[in-house]
Amino acid sequence: MSQDLRTQISKAKRIVVKVGSSSLTTAQGGIDTQRVNAIVDSLAKHKNAGHEIVLVSSGAIAAGLSPLGLTSRPKDLALQQAVASVGQGLLVHRYAESFAKHGITVGQVLLTAEDMSRRSNYRNAQRTFAKLLELGVIPIVNENDTVATDEIRVGDNDRLAGIVTHLINAEALVLLSDVDGLMTAPPGETNSKLISEVKTFDDISGAQIGGAGNSGVGSGGMSTKVQAARIATAGGVPTIVTSASNLSFVFEGKDVGTVFHPGKEKLSARSLWLAHATDVRGSISIDQGAVIAVTEKRASLLPAGIKNVTGEFEVGDAVEIVSENGTVLGRGLVNFDSSELPNLMGKNSAKLLQEFGEGYDKEVIHRDDLVLIDEQVSKN
Repeated sequence: MSQDLRTQISKAKRIVVKVGSSSLTTAQGGIDTQRVNAIVDSLAKHKNAGHEIVLVSSGAIAAGLSPLGLTSRPKDLALQQAVASVGQGLLVHRYAESFAKHGITVGQVLLTAEDMSRRSNYRNAQRTFAKLLELGVIPIVNENDTVATDEIRVGDNDRLAGIVTHLINAEALVLLSDVDGLMTAPPGETNSKLISEVKTFDDISGAQIGGAGNSGVGSGGMSTKVQAARIATAGGVPTIVTSASNLSFVFEGKDVGTVFHPGKEKLSARSLWLAHATDVRGSISIDQGAVIAVTEKRASLLPAGIKNVTGEFEVGDAVEIVSENGTVLGRGLVNFDSSELPNLMGKNSAKLLQEFGEGYDKEVIHRDDLVLIDEQVSKN
């Protein structure tokens, strides 16, 4: 079964490939031309065989270290952004030169959480990718580290790759690392073994999944790759995690890395966007009656069931829905500002209509704009 899935990935018409900093740069920082060329050679061969490829590439900060005389990834945010500004140009220039040898043009796409979390921005990004692929261009995607705030501190390009997979309707996701795949224990330990396939995420509940490695240039790790696999497989997209040196074998359908089976129940594109691409701006605590209505009856959230509101948000923002004991139930898009809700909560529709007039008796979150936690995890 896993071999069939590997063959499916190798034959995917449209594919997202994500490569991390440690696979592109030296441990001291700076671009490793030989590594970049090896990855590009494999990607170019696959593209010229008729496949569409979107490359999500980390490495901007790592590439900027050496030119600026730095030996490790800085912790100061302003310095990170400055280093990224220097490194991003160098990184894309290196890719452009390497792909040009194969007659392939590349385009740069820099994204932030805001681009993913705002529906209008999200749709604009979709149109840009569609046009680039139509023109035969390989889009090279990275977080916009020069202006990013929250996301630059986690360097989560793995999550970005999972989201981009759905944004462009890709058929497969390949996550490249500096290890062969997901292991049962940290690489190097005597009892550590490669996990060849993950049919459900319960299969890896006992695995010791770690964070970033010791190279000092990256900031992700295997835990973020598993998260990306959750995002992709929830939408029915098979995912493989392996080392960058195995990329050509992936495209040949060989038995390498860890393959994640797609979920049996595929979430809608809108639900996937809401679950994984939106930035949460606040939270709404609801009583037990509302919990039952929202989770079991799949009803909309009404003001009557709200107990508390935290954070500052506006109409259309995403918020978490939590029970009174703090359990996160899901997230949704609100129809009221955070400044309005305290005056509405606990009141039924008739009371709201009487006190505030028409327009205030509507749902706080419509059921079509609400996704539950149990829907956000791949149901393999």
